[in-house]
Amino acid sequence: MKNLIKISLVIILIANLNYAQRIKDIAYVAGDDAEQIIGYGIVVGLAGTGDSHRAQFTIQSITSMLKRFGITVPQTDIKTKNVAAVMVTATLNSYLKPGAKFDVTVSSLGDAVSLLGGTLLMTPMSGMSGRVYGYAQGPMSVGGFDFNTPTGNRVGKNHTSAGRVPQGGILKETLPSITQNNEEINLFLKAPDLTTSNNVANAINSKFGGNVANAVDASEIRITVPAANQNNIVNFLAELEGLTVETDYLAKVVLNEKTGTVVAGSSVVIKAVTISHGSLNIAIRSNPIISQPGAFSRGTTEVFNNLIPYATQDSSRAIAIEGASNVQEVAAALNSLKVSPKDIIAIFQALKEAGALIAELVII
Repeated sequence: MKNLIKISLVIILIANLNYAQRIKDIAYVAGDDAEQIIGYGIVVGLAGTGDSHRAQFTIQSITSMLKRFGITVPQTDIKTKNVAAVMVTATLNSYLKPGAKFDVTVSSLGDAVSLLGGTLLMTPMSGMSGRVYGYAQGPMSVGGFDFNTPTGNRVGKNHTSAGRVPQGGILKETLPSITQNNEEINLFLKAPDLTTSNNVANAINSKFGGNVANAVDASEIRITVPAANQNNIVNFLAELEGLTVETDYLAKVVLNEKTGTVVAGSSVVIKAVTISHGSLNIAIRSNPIISQPGAFSRGTTEVFNNLIPYATQDSSRAIAIEGASNVQEVAAALNSLKVSPKDIIAIFQALKEAGALIAELVII
């Protein structure tokens, strides 16, 4: 337990340091959009782990594909154990040009057990408008395994009903994009914040002089391109996105109850408060009682399993916290309770309800 506490302190101390970030990491230029594309395809070459006969759409897909090659097979004669119907998705940058390759994510649509070892057949990829922008094809990379034996035993690792085809997609059509204005540029923060927006505007004005940048709101910075840079807008944007800015974010505590993970931001504050925490442990013990009939009697031996519950509560002590103004003090205060991450989650929730936690509580 002591080792875990030391590790958590190191992580929080590093997170408390303030670093300047590049504008390209915290913002994007208007027109620098992304296009999400999707397609329906089939994966072949599976080792008996594909869709069952209940997935009628898989059978129909195989029949339609074979017809394109001049082969007609009744649907009743098609076995789908080595084939799986899948959805193929990808997110593309609007600056990509035809011929560019991209990764695609492949997810099982039917009841396939595993896509391990499969190959995605040529799949058209289209956007929201229905326009086909490219095609995807290639061998699957699953990163796990899932094996079953005829006797019902199973061994597996990771999630095998979804995977990727690295560089399996090829762009064929130009993606829609907004024409860049050489006189005025709008910059948008990925995480809107008034302080950060003002810092970005000040950094740009310090670099290019005058009042070329104006923070419109918490997310938008409007930039007037200097006349000297209008003929080479790419060079101007390259200099712009390389500027470093001090960022500021809301104080947050993120809790993941499924894994017991607790992450606190650098601006978290705890008011003076008293904490008392004790864990309740419940155990059920089995005490079999055997009833044996007498000699030469017609009775039978009976076994009664008497289950007796026991409840114990760990000894707890009240700890008074005078207040914590930074993450190091918050960590030290909670570590002094010597509780598990699951208990820390419960304590953070109670602190928020009591009004002693000055931070937004996010549960994922």
